[in-house]
Amino acid sequence: MMLELDDIHAGYRRLEILHGLTLHVDRSEIVSLIGANGAGKTTTLRAIAGLVGISGGRIRFDGEEVQGRSAHRLVRSGLVHVAQDRALFGNLQVVENLEMGAYTQSRSTVRSSLDEVFDLFPILAERRHQRADTMSGGQQQMLAIGRALMARPKCLTLDEPSIGLAPNLAAQVLEAITRIRDTGVTVLIVEQNASQALAISDRAYVIESGAIVLEGKASDLADDPRVREAYLGV
Repeated sequence: MMLELDDIHAGYRRLEILHGLTLHVDRSEIVSLIGANGAGKTTTLRAIAGLVGISGGRIRFDGEEVQGRSAHRLVRSGLVHVAQDRALFGNLQVVENLEMGAYTQSRSTVRSSLDEVFDLFPILAERRHQRADTMSGGQQQMLAIGRALMARPKCLTLDEPSIGLAPNLAAQVLEAITRIRDTGVTVLIVEQNASQALAISDRAYVIESGAIVLEGKASDLADDPRVREAYLGV
């Protein structure tokens, strides 16, 4: 098991958002977390990434308990988060943003990592010297994912990677996520388009009011009448 959350309680100051949330992600698996706005999806990813403190429960990553570790220590351990806002360095070139993602790695691995990212996202190779803030939304999302990959993650968590993207670009980004999984990287994804998330996932969880209410194979949840009515618009 790569990632395990057990009875997690977390939130912001005195406002608890997660109420005993439990889930796990196995190695080389894509797992999606779906739910309505405000259900606690982003808070879950931020708690995993060390960006939100937890008041109860435990988080195990690659066999070790990691709750309480700082975000940069988690990145060094191989747990890397791609935030919804992308957090790019807009005044830096594409290649400079990518190199920033490799700050935990030795210089000897940067070239091979760049080659792997450029193979996954050829548009980034074409625009390697373009400023990040002049790129389209889809290109910026590819850059954000590429920068995360420069840290050579064991597990990648992604918060709404297709939000705001045109359908064709969203499909490209989600297809790239399956290719990332095929290289052995474990993926936990929060995605606004539940049907697309379930289509690329091995398993899935449904979160409501800060707790898991359904879980199972992604294909089974996609056929579940409750999920179809609430999240798939069917």
